[in-house]
Amino acid sequence: MSDKLSIGLVGGAGSLPDLLAEKHDIWVGADAGAKALASAGIRMKLAVGDFDSVSEEDIVLIRQYADEVIMFPPEKDETDLELAIRYAEGYGAHVVSVYGVTGGRLDHELINIQMLYRLLDTFEQAVIIDRQNDIRMNRPGTYHIEQDHTYRYVSFLSFSEQVTGLTLTGFKYPLTDASIHWGETLSISNELVAQTGTYSFASGIVIMIKSKDV
Repeated sequence: MSDKLSIGLVGGAGSLPDLLAEKHDIWVGADAGAKALASAGIRMKLAVGDFDSVSEEDIVLIRQYADEVIMFPPEKDETDLELAIRYAEGYGAHVVSVYGVTGGRLDHELINIQMLYRLLDTFEQAVIIDRQNDIRMNRPGTYHIEQDHTYRYVSFLSFSEQVTGLTLTGFKYPLTDASIHWGETLSISNELVAQTGTYSFASGIVIMIKSKDV
């Protein structure tokens, strides 16, 4: 864990990695995500949601592992994840890692990935982590990435209509001042060949995904 305050936010029970192997200063659980944390014996600062996907027995367990439980009615404008994000944004953390929000309903998965864009306004770094993927979103700039044998493949997708000036160094398939568009596959399934690689771009929003085969 770095010296920057980090939050682990478990937004559901989909495609969870081993939560005990993940280290954060603060844990927040949303609905079934709070159950996942409690079941793993992880203390959380907050459990929030309508809890319509857990049982009364689960809520008893959640209360044992949560410093605070905030319950909302099922009929609400925000998803449980968005509610959890709202509270997490007030904790003053620099880094947020979101778990359990992929691998289920496609509508939920797509909006959860889109929420990374909102998190860029509050956190220095926001990432979605599941059993197979590490998903990040970046604004224009230069970024360094360390070789990680857990994740063989590294892909770059345009979240905006176009990304310009994309340059990849230290990769099997380098790029220099390239443009990628929404829906193109130019920069899918690349691999790092150097211990440390660099990617940079001039405009647009990039989704960077590190992934592995099952």
